[in-house]
Amino acid sequence: MVERSVIIDAIQTAKEKAPERKFTESVDISINLKNIDMAQPKNRIDQTILLPHGNGNPAKIAVLGSGDIVTQGKDAGVDIIIGPDEIQRLGGEPREARRVANEYNFFLAETGVMPLVGRWLGPRLGPRGRMPQPITTEVDIRPMIERLRKSVRVRTKDKKTFSVKIGTTVMSDDDLTDNMDAILSRVEASLEQGAFQIKSVYVKTTMGPAVRVI
Repeated sequence: MVERSVIIDAIQTAKEKAPERKFTESVDISINLKNIDMAQPKNRIDQTILLPHGNGNPAKIAVLGSGDIVTQGKDAGVDIIIGPDEIQRLGGEPREARRVANEYNFFLAETGVMPLVGRWLGPRLGPRGRMPQPITTEVDIRPMIERLRKSVRVRTKDKKTFSVKIGTTVMSDDDLTDNMDAILSRVEASLEQGAFQIKSVYVKTTMGPAVRVI
């Protein structure tokens, strides 16, 4: 675990070194791994991580199905509802299907439409790591949607270096520190040798220079 004071110092330095802009910049961290063979699928990281304070942009969520899951999705204000007919239609519209796959961060689907999803949308969602989480009829998805809005997906594929947005420059240093700590803790826990396999961590704003954390 990285000491909190070290994280806060790095975040403050990254903000101070960032040139003034007329827009709100993102704050991102880059994590570099070591002593790990990313060619082996078992070593890759694929985690959905809840950020205590969100990252400044609520995740966009799609709900696929019909019936009660649609009612719950509308109650929770999800960004799009995709019914069974629409799933099949998108399968014949590859450009639109790609747009949907890229635009929405998380997908939830009732179990009854998963075969349709696999057939028609699987080729678009699968490679992006966005295949829907199957939802059974007795599950209330509203609390799940609340969590997902403040979550980020960390997916390394075959690369030892990856970046994650932890917030924006208008967020407090404490909130950004909490978010960074949440990500580092989960990444460490997912590695066989924990922190020993983290080579370095950097934090930067959109336009600013990278500042080393560890």
